[in-house]
Amino acid sequence: MPERSAPFAAFAALALSACGVADLPANDASGSAIAGSDAVQALLKEAREALQDGDLADAGQLLEEARGMEPENAVVWSDIARLRYRSGEHALALEAVQFALELAPRYAPALLLRAQMVRDAHGLTAALPWFESAIDADPDNPEMLGEYAATLGDAGYFTRMLEVTRELLEIEPRSPRALYLNAVLAARAGETVLAKSLLERSGLAAEGVSSAMLLDALIDLSDRRYDSAAETLAELSLRQPGNRRVSELFARSLWLGARDDELVERFAQQARRDDASPYLIMLVGRALERQGNRKSAAPYLERAYAGRVGGWVTLSPDASLPEPTARMRELVSAQNISAARRYARRLQSRYPASADISALSGDAALADGQFAQALELYGKAAKVRRPWPLTRKAGAAYRSMGEDVAADVLIARHLAGEPRNTEALLLVAEWAARREDWLRVAVLLDNAITLGAGNDPRLLKLRGIAARALGKDEDARRFERMTWELHPGILPQG
Repeated sequence: MPERSAPFAAFAALALSACGVADLPANDASGSAIAGSDAVQALLKEAREALQDGDLADAGQLLEEARGMEPENAVVWSDIARLRYRSGEHALALEAVQFALELAPRYAPALLLRAQMVRDAHGLTAALPWFESAIDADPDNPEMLGEYAATLGDAGYFTRMLEVTRELLEIEPRSPRALYLNAVLAARAGETVLAKSLLERSGLAAEGVSSAMLLDALIDLSDRRYDSAAETLAELSLRQPGNRRVSELFARSLWLGARDDELVERFAQQARRDDASPYLIMLVGRALERQGNRKSAAPYLERAYAGRVGGWVTLSPDASLPEPTARMRELVSAQNISAARRYARRLQSRYPASADISALSGDAALADGQFAQALELYGKAAKVRRPWPLTRKAGAAYRSMGEDVAADVLIARHLAGEPRNTEALLLVAEWAARREDWLRVAVLLDNAITLGAGNDPRLLKLRGIAARALGKDEDARRFERMTWELHPGILPQG
């Protein structure tokens, strides 16, 4: 395993392996030797074109015809897996790609698809050997090198990431993906002029690729071009209204640009929701305070400083989300749990192989207090995709059953696979604090601060407590002052 490089806090928000350049790997000529007869290859070509055009039904018919002609063709099964994944049949996609690899263990596109599935289900570090196997099978494939480099970056292996991007540029000198990834590395190192140049050369931000636009905004924030960052983030917010990271960065750009009226107008309602982040709540409160409206600011600042209370909260309804998710949130928020459970059963009946539907059904069970059933459904979803919110909810279910050790193990495993997850670091630190393991608390929170979470009042408060417990009074005073700067109503200790 390659050695980690030190992370750079300002650009910790980027998720490189989700950069939007390609949702799933595209097939290429590397499988032509096992692609089968001319007739099957022609069907595969038509199916890929249909899939690229979004015509999933036509692609499915063509692939079924190809499968009927050659039922043990690894290329056909790999394409079937890709189609099933796009169609939301996640469990069936996993079965298909596994069968493809049984038929042809070194078929590179199937190895790449399996690597991406492992990354989704088991974390970044677990996926790296699969990416390496795919590259070993097809070492000059730009898509595979790009995916591998992005995953290395997300896992914090920046030195190795740089090496892989150089290999990619040797194969494809003007590779947009490689230029983008090098721009990320330059930005992390504080070389924002170079980062901006590389990003412009990639052309991805101009094409509207979301992650490239986000990087462009982060560079502008770093260089104090707050209005330019706000303009980019406003556009991203329209395209991704449910993306909380984008919302928080947008609010931050308005705060730094002293655009308090716009910040309050855009985000005050969102900050009043139960599921609002402490950081967003704090920004709204500070904007109101800077306007001179201290009375209105006080409730926001108190909520921001207190953090979230309890293991989990119901997410507010959001019409911008996919219909099943929006409907489930609406029912649960209205405390109509029986209707939520009925809706979940209908979805499961209609989409039995969807990891997303299993996760939503788990949410309905969790809201109903059926914790064991929620864990069963979350476990089914996690076989295909295990995002942090799923792990967090499963941990809450375990704790509701009194299974604290199981919850600790679950979160620790997620953190091992996603070591740059600051929310997970804070959660593990809070649990360590309950056991008065103050050295572990300090190490975890210092890592989170380095990764860019130093604006969280709850984190800074806990870090100060840990410093006091460890006898580091000077450090304790420093963290208390940092907390006070975020929340002036709380006076630092002497």
